[in-house]
Amino acid sequence: MIKIQDITLGQYAYRKSIIHSLDPRTKILLSLFFMGFVFITHRLEILFFFFGIVLALFVLSKLDIRLALRNLKPFLWLFLLTFILHGMFTKGRLLWKIPFMSLSITEEGLYQGGFYAFRIGVLITVANLLTLTTSPMSFTDAIERFLSPFRCLGVPAHEIAMMLSIALRFIPILVDEAERIQKAQTSRGARFEGNIVQKIRSIVPLLIPLFLSTFRRANDLALAMDARCYRGGEARTSYYVLRFQRSDGFALISVLLFGIPMFVFR
Repeated sequence: MIKIQDITLGQYAYRKSIIHSLDPRTKILLSLFFMGFVFITHRLEILFFFFGIVLALFVLSKLDIRLALRNLKPFLWLFLLTFILHGMFTKGRLLWKIPFMSLSITEEGLYQGGFYAFRIGVLITVANLLTLTTSPMSFTDAIERFLSPFRCLGVPAHEIAMMLSIALRFIPILVDEAERIQKAQTSRGARFEGNIVQKIRSIVPLLIPLFLSTFRRANDLALAMDARCYRGGEARTSYYVLRFQRSDGFALISVLLFGIPMFVFR
């Protein structure tokens, strides 16, 4: 059963916290830096240390840690797939040979599978923290500021930022719509249980109305923007002007002082 509370990626949770008060450009830069640190590390204990820092930031943001763990639930299939593929295709000390197949499970493969699956989980948690502490409008303004220097090259900065913001905002809306359609199909006798083949077949009556609803919502959004005389990003101003504060500088310097030694001595 698809539940809206299982996917918090793309949702914004307002709190009066230090993390929420940071400039959105600072939070995007910190998230990119942190993801880069996660990518360059190759030790599981350091990855656990990074994950602990992310959970500490959830507490600092006055967010429930269960939100971070709950958002990982829809990606269990990805973690399992990563674990299995690395376990079967990584060379190393043989643990078990799969009968009737030229594949084997190795000790190094299981370690690599667990490591990379956990790395993906940390990256998802960082992205979840960014969206939970940054409103869609602030995120749009920050992306537009980052892309504004490329306007001289013909890059539509405002349009790209607007598309990213709408895409993020539509994630919880579409999940909510999928849950509503699934409940309606269940009340009409549809069954979403059974083996994997039956589950795949039961998804078809769920996807078709979901696609139709998505196109209808996109059309309604286009009509609403046109009714409000939206004509692109030319000569548009922002209601809230983004400004760096002391807390932003302190956060950037702290991450750099922490990350540079990690990069040098990785």
